[in-house]
Amino acid sequence: MGTLDLERPTPSNGQRYDELLSMPGDMMCIEAAAIPRATCTYTPRGEGFLLSKQRSFDRQYAQLYFSRLLKLRQIVQQQVTQAWPNTPVAKILSVGEDQEVAVIGTLYKDMKLKPSILDEYSKQPGFQQALGGTGFCSDEDSLVLEDEGARMSMRSECAELQPHSVVTGAVLAVKGRAEPGGDFVVSAVLWAGLPEQPQRALPQEDAYVALVSGLQLAHSKADMMQVQLLVDFLTGNLGAAPQQQLAAKVVQLVIAGGSLGQLEALAAANPYSRQQTTDMEPVRDMDLVMTELAAALPVDIMPGPDDPANVSLPQQPLHQCLFPGAAPYSSFRRVTNPHAFELGGCLLLGTAGQNVDDMAKYTRGRSRLDLMACCLQWRHLCPTAPDTLTCYPFGADDPFVLQQCPHIMFAGNQPEFDTRLLEGPGGVSTRLVCVPSFIKTGTLVLVNLRTVQCQPLTFQSNYTSS
Repeated sequence: MGTLDLERPTPSNGQRYDELLSMPGDMMCIEAAAIPRATCTYTPRGEGFLLSKQRSFDRQYAQLYFSRLLKLRQIVQQQVTQAWPNTPVAKILSVGEDQEVAVIGTLYKDMKLKPSILDEYSKQPGFQQALGGTGFCSDEDSLVLEDEGARMSMRSECAELQPHSVVTGAVLAVKGRAEPGGDFVVSAVLWAGLPEQPQRALPQEDAYVALVSGLQLAHSKADMMQVQLLVDFLTGNLGAAPQQQLAAKVVQLVIAGGSLGQLEALAAANPYSRQQTTDMEPVRDMDLVMTELAAALPVDIMPGPDDPANVSLPQQPLHQCLFPGAAPYSSFRRVTNPHAFELGGCLLLGTAGQNVDDMAKYTRGRSRLDLMACCLQWRHLCPTAPDTLTCYPFGADDPFVLQQCPHIMFAGNQPEFDTRLLEGPGGVSTRLVCVPSFIKTGTLVLVNLRTVQCQPLTFQSNYTSS
């Protein structure tokens, strides 16, 4: 892995911890209390991810694929006109043999190892083996393109379109020839490309958005001392003056899922048993943490794959009853997953990581940042939904189709921290951030809204609960 483009701590004059070696005095207290927290304008942009109370689950997912193809076809058509002006565009049913044409459709990957609910009942010997693996790619995978009328098998000669590097659900254009009685041989491929990016005015001073995920307060290995160090830093109660000045520049905290985790003990407990009081402790701990944070800075909390929320995307905000202490604060916002918002003129888009994790299972040789970049190039946030990633059966609209290119894109609950600046034509650039699980790494990520550079901070403690 190459050198990360990270923001370095601001150098300070003299010793870093002179304040800790000095006698406490009134002037020091006044100086510490005089550090104001920076602020930025906040505008929610994820209205499309909020579901109405009247929800219908009787629609077929074919409508979602049709809506996706309908929204992206015109965009891909423009790419074809510019890149292949002399190549005719044809429907699959009208593709003739040995004639070079361009075809626009939705990609489907036929995978031998892809889990199926039917395999559980057929008791195939390879079922458990397939589910136990971290990936479902094999050398026998093949690609199929389908449009409104038909589908055709493909054999690609270009490196950009290989079975191990793509997933089901992406809309693309392929150029090639149909073999007599055989596959469509692809010689070139075009994706929708990066969407347009709104212009933004750069802030005059540094301001940071803090990203964290995977607190997993209900997990047996949760370190509350480590979580408290995180809270103390964000609230300005940790470190010397340089650390407090850095914390004062954090204008927004986003918790990208995994705050609570699974509550197996609570689900199995007798509702009339006293044990339920003990099992509710992680919920109370989460509310106490959020209350302390919301009293100091704006907080957005997203649901994650193991949190008490609906499983299908888009996940709706966590229920208000989980936060009796934090909910009254206007600075505390329960948001959806995915989550889109504008902060200080900077457009941010992120998920709790399910989309990236699912794409990683069905690809090989691509990093998590590569997969995030693919989402932007394909103009779709969750291309594997609904095939292998469960989602709500939308009808006339697919809210995961990207209309604008964010300035910062993040994915939570990732194995490790990673970042990259993705640059496209016309001055478009997006900071990609993999936010690691806090319970595994103890890492908080700060992103500078002015420079879009990252600064990871790691908290460690030697505390072990008995």
